[in-house]
Amino acid sequence: MAKSHFLTSVPQAVLSFLGNILFFPLWWYSLGFIMFASRIIAFWRDEQKSLGFLVWLKNIFVPMYGQHDFAGRIISFFIRLIQIIFRGLILCFWIAIGLALMVVWIALPLLLIAATAFQLLPA
Repeated sequence: MAKSHFLTSVPQAVLSFLGNILFFPLWWYSLGFIMFASRIIAFWRDEQKSLGFLVWLKNIFVPMYGQHDFAGRIISFFIRLIQIIFRGLILCFWIAIGLALMVVWIALPLLLIAATAFQLLPA
């Protein structure tokens, strides 16, 4: 005869559910934020590598195409300077997006609680 585990399974499921609800804010603001921030930082690292920003910055005074005369050095310097400025602006854009996402991560549960409380107020 099959035995029902209903009386033992339901309280365990309810306690697990309540434990997850109570643990969620702790996870969201600690381990969850650390995992999210590490992904953002990895994204920044990948963007910096794809833009080659540090390579351009490191080689700003190296003449391009082996042109070691004065005109070649001046042209190379200004071309690289323009590249560094534009690539730096793109990198700053991605840094700003990442920081904005981190602020949204921190503020989202508070905004959801405020929105829920606003909906519960009488009209």
